[in-house]
Amino acid sequence: MAQDGPEQPEREQPKREQPRAGQHDSASQDDRDQPRAGQRAGEQPTAGRPRAMAVSSDHESSSTAEMAREASASGAMDGPAGAEAGRFGTPGRPLRRNSFLVGFTGALGVLLAYAVYLGLRNAAGMVVLVVIALFLAVGLHPAVVRLRSWGVPRGLAVALVALVVVALLSAGVLALVPPIVTQTTQFIDQLPSYLESLRRNETVNDLVEQFDLMRRAQELASADVVGRALGGVLGGAQFLFGTLFRVLTVLVLTIYFLVYFDRMRDLAYALVPRSRRERVQLIGDEMLTKVGAYMVGALSIAVLAGVAAFVFALAVGLPYPFALAVVVAITDLIPQIGATLGAVVVSLVGFATEPSVGIACIVFFVIYQQIENYLLYPKIMRRSVHVNEVAALVAALLGVSLLGVIGALIAIPTVAAIQIVLREVVIPRQDRR
Repeated sequence: MAQDGPEQPEREQPKREQPRAGQHDSASQDDRDQPRAGQRAGEQPTAGRPRAMAVSSDHESSSTAEMAREASASGAMDGPAGAEAGRFGTPGRPLRRNSFLVGFTGALGVLLAYAVYLGLRNAAGMVVLVVIALFLAVGLHPAVVRLRSWGVPRGLAVALVALVVVALLSAGVLALVPPIVTQTTQFIDQLPSYLESLRRNETVNDLVEQFDLMRRAQELASADVVGRALGGVLGGAQFLFGTLFRVLTVLVLTIYFLVYFDRMRDLAYALVPRSRRERVQLIGDEMLTKVGAYMVGALSIAVLAGVAAFVFALAVGLPYPFALAVVVAITDLIPQIGATLGAVVVSLVGFATEPSVGIACIVFFVIYQQIENYLLYPKIMRRSVHVNEVAALVAALLGVSLLGVIGALIAIPTVAAIQIVLREVVIPRQDRR
C-alpha cells in the first residue's frame, strides 16, 4: 500500500491512446464540450478537427465578421439602406441632427416662408388669375374628355373648347358695349338742349340766383377740376386695357392648363407617398369630377337662363334684349341670389318701359325660376356634389366680395372639394379615435 502511493499519479494519468474508428473518448468528448479560447459560447466545433485548425477557423470567422461590419459601415456611408442608384448616383446618407444644424435649418425655413409671403403679396393679382384659370380648366376638362371620347384629338378638342369660350366672351362684350356707347352718345348729343331748357326754366333761374350756382359752376370748371376729370378718363382707359389684359391672360392660362391637364394631375399625384397614392388618386379624381360637373352645369344653366330672357325680351319689346340676356346669364352664375338679381334688373327696365311690361317680367321670372329649380337644376346637376345651402350662400357672398362673379363661380366648387375631404378623410379619422 505504501509503494502504491507514489505511483498513483501515473496510474491516474495513463498515456492517451488514439481512438479507434467509430469510438469516442469520453475525455476527448469532455474536452470538446469545453469552449476553447477565442470560441464564442454556443459555437460547436467540428468533430475530429485538430485544435489548431479550429482556432484558425475561429480567427477566419472573426476576420470575416469584421470585414462584413466594415462593408456594412461603408455601405451606410455611401447611401441609405435599400437605396438604388439613379440617374444622378446613389443618395447620400442622412445628415446628422445636431443642434446647430436644426437651428440653421429652422432659420432658413423662416426666411423662405417670409420670402414666399412677400412674393405672394406682390404677385397677388397674378396668383388670382392663375387660380381662376385652374378652376376654368377643371370645369372645361369634361368637355375635352367628351370630345376625345368621340375620336377628336386632344389638341383639336382643346381648340374647339377654347373657340366656344372666346365666342361666348365676344358675344357678351358685343352685347354690353354697344348699348353703353349708344346711351353715352345720345346723352352728349342732347346735353345742349337739356341745358337750354334748364336756362329757360324760371324755377331753375331762381335757384341759381338764390344759391349762387353759377359761381360754383365756374369754380368747378377750373383747371384743376378739368385735370382731375382728364385723369379720371385716363384711369378709365387704363382700367379698360387692364381688364382686357387680365381676360386674355386667363384665357391663355386656361388653354395651357387644358393641354397639359393630365400631366399636371399625374405630377401632383406623384408627390404623394406611394403607400397613400392610390387613395389620394381616388379622392382627387372624385373631387375633379364633382367640381368639373358643377362648373359645366352652372354654365349650362346660366346659358339657358340667358336664352330664355332673350326670347322673352324680344316678345314683350324690351330695349336691348341681348344685353339684358347677358346680364341675366352672368348674374345666374351667382349661387342662391344671382337669379333674383337678374330678374330685378330686367323688371326695372320693364317698369321703365311700361308698367304692364314690368308686371309681365315679374310673372315670367317667377315661373322660370320654378322650372329651373325643380326641373333643370336636378337634371343638370345630378352628377355634381350637393352643398349645404347655408354654406353655399356664405361661400357665394365671400366669393363675390373677393373676386366678383368669378369668385362666386369658384366658391361653390371650393366648398364642394372641402366637403369631400371632410367626408372621406377627416370624419373617418375622427371616428377611429
